[in-house]
Amino acid sequence: MSPRPDPTEIEAVLLGGEARYTRAQAVELAGASGDFSRRVWRALGFATRGEDAVAFTDGDVEALRITSELMKGGILDEDAAIRLARAMGQTMARLAEWQTSILSTLSHAPAKGTDEEPNGPLAGFAQELMPDVESLLLYIWRRQLAASVARRVAFLRSSEDAAPTYFPLAVGFADLVSFTTLSRELDEVELAEVVEGFESTATDIVASGGGRVVKTLGDEILYVANTAGQAAEIALQLADGVKTHIEVPDVRVGLAYGPVLALLGDVFGTTVNRSSRLTSFARPGTVLIDDALADLLRDDSSLQVVAVRARHAHGLGQLQPYALRRSFEPAGPAAG
Repeated sequence: MSPRPDPTEIEAVLLGGEARYTRAQAVELAGASGDFSRRVWRALGFATRGEDAVAFTDGDVEALRITSELMKGGILDEDAAIRLARAMGQTMARLAEWQTSILSTLSHAPAKGTDEEPNGPLAGFAQELMPDVESLLLYIWRRQLAASVARRVAFLRSSEDAAPTYFPLAVGFADLVSFTTLSRELDEVELAEVVEGFESTATDIVASGGGRVVKTLGDEILYVANTAGQAAEIALQLADGVKTHIEVPDVRVGLAYGPVLALLGDVFGTTVNRSSRLTSFARPGTVLIDDALADLLRDDSSLQVVAVRARHAHGLGQLQPYALRRSFEPAGPAAG
């Protein structure tokens, strides 16, 4: 049996070197202030280390130096630097957990599970993949940043009322309504496979339709799209295209259109709340939309937009939902 991997050795492999400095030494070498370094470290999501703990690498020093230089150059103020650190820390923490899960599965391959790898197969895989993964991360980030900037500029040019973080979008929720039943019927591994299948299928549908996934919540996905047509097509594909092993419709979708507040990679506001409530009203396998989206889609001959029973939504007042279907679909109940 191969020895248990040493976490310290694995960390050194991934960080490109062993910890060499205490916090005070790292701060001095980086030319940063002690208070700022503490704030950045916490914002990145890293555990607090003792003052005398030798826990910082040359990479930590360089990262702190770069952040400090951005502030000294006037490119970022301290609050902006902390917000940027928090955004990157939270995003990368989730990415790292996801990647570790994948690598842990791959590491069970017999060819990698030998005594010749004292740090364990996981470290071996990580070390082999690091250069290529780093290149991909940089490429993906640049492309996503370019797309985000282009969207934001387009919004600002399209309306005099639009602001950098406040503009109209179509917002959709897709809910895996059979999740509670599945959680009782399946074991943990099978349930995880269902969740991963739902997320992968849903994100593929959203991306191919020109939308953007804002976040996934296990049995729910929140997405946005620039136009009513894109959002509608994505919603109809989600309602029809996500299936599990049980013989019932599995997804319901709610859609709303209007101004949203876009902050910290998320979206907020009444439009988002309206979309969420419409999802809770929808029957499995159907799509409900609000009146603003209905007005935008009503003249599309490929779609049916049919008013259903008005509902009261706490905090939103009376909502008038509309069932959205393709024109060739038979009519049926859309709201519960």
